[in-house]
Amino acid sequence: MFRFATGTGSVFREMSAAFASVFGMTLSLGAVTVDCTEPKNLAHWWAKALNGEITMDYGSYVTVAGSGLVLSFQEVGEPTPGKNRAHVDFRSDDRLGDVARLKGLGAVEVAEHEVPGLAWTVLADPEGNRFCVAEERPVG
Repeated sequence: MFRFATGTGSVFREMSAAFASVFGMTLSLGAVTVDCTEPKNLAHWWAKALNGEITMDYGSYVTVAGSGLVLSFQEVGEPTPGKNRAHVDFRSDDRLGDVARLKGLGAVEVAEHEVPGLAWTVLADPEGNRFCVAEERPVG
């Protein structure tokens, strides 16, 4: 299950300041938190997937920053049943290459989709959390 949490990444502070000045908002996205049974293992996998790094490690709560995104992994007693209700969508200029790389790291391909101007692949990480890799395509 994905859940939003607060964080302190400088990219997010800059984004939140911009939104606050335009929209008068005080909330900002700090991280997307994933409930999982093995946070350290999953964080290491996502660090490789995002070409990122682990930025916090409290054992049962581990955070990864990479590709302009902060993902946190929080230990829960048992896997969340069924499909996660929210997921992360990534954009890629080389979707097929990135999908192959992620599958090489252990992701599992779930589905392929295409609509005019957009194609995407649904993948699952090693604990079954789904995410998408998409690329825009010319229409016509």
